[in-house]
Amino acid sequence: MINVETLAGEAGDNVTFSEVLLVERDGTVQVGAPIVAGASVTASIAGQVRGPKLLAMKYKNKTRSRTVHGHRQHLTRVKITSISAS
Repeated sequence: MINVETLAGEAGDNVTFSEVLLVERDGTVQVGAPIVAGASVTASIAGQVRGPKLLAMKYKNKTRSRTVHGHRQHLTRVKITSISAS
């Protein structure tokens, strides 16, 4: 399973990625320029998750001013089910 940017859909829905950059099958590698023509990847959505918390801090030296901002990215966890290439 891999995490990607947020995709619309519920758990169990299928998603197709049509822009594939590289395909390897039986020791042969196809590299796209910029994408591999006719290749697609089908995945199923496992769930919507949030990434780790990242902290950004600002500090001003002489005034002792501090601000801390937190951020958690929304992600979609997908499981690759099939890779097809022509």
